[in-house]
Amino acid sequence: MTTNDSHHHDHTADRPADRLPEHAPRLAWAKLAPDVSTAMSGLEKAVRQGVDPVLYELVKIRASQINHCAFCLDMHTKDALAAGESVERIVQLSAWEESRHFYSAKEIAAIELTEAVTVLTDGFVPDEVYERAAAHFEESELAYLIGAITVINAWNRFAVTTRMVPGHYTPGSYK
Repeated sequence: MTTNDSHHHDHTADRPADRLPEHAPRLAWAKLAPDVSTAMSGLEKAVRQGVDPVLYELVKIRASQINHCAFCLDMHTKDALAAGESVERIVQLSAWEESRHFYSAKEIAAIELTEAVTVLTDGFVPDEVYERAAAHFEESELAYLIGAITVINAWNRFAVTTRMVPGHYTPGSYK
């Protein structure tokens, strides 16, 4: 996942004079390991086909919030907005427990599962979280959802570790 220069937007006009400069990326991992990038893109395409597109972006945004992945937040909030998602639901996602009424029970189950899979600090996904998701998703849907959660966590780890720079993504660039 590298920025596409043809979609580059100059943010200098958007920023106040005292805004901090962009950081530089640490490593161009996708160029240095193109087979890994290609394999990740293949996994991405495979899981995308089995998850509702709106839910897919919510899962990606929530995992990226937890993982503090600025590059992926830039990408997936823009893709969600381009797909018709509301600003309000995107903003409330970081505090979904206080704003459950913005989401369906199925979406909440997916968000809870996303959090449990993303933060494995207790070493497991709690049974009650898994069972709530299993109650809302057919088994094949659930398998794809787990794949989507796993793949965004992998993307987050590549982007955070290599300090990929947010702010230049154009919606739909990687679809």
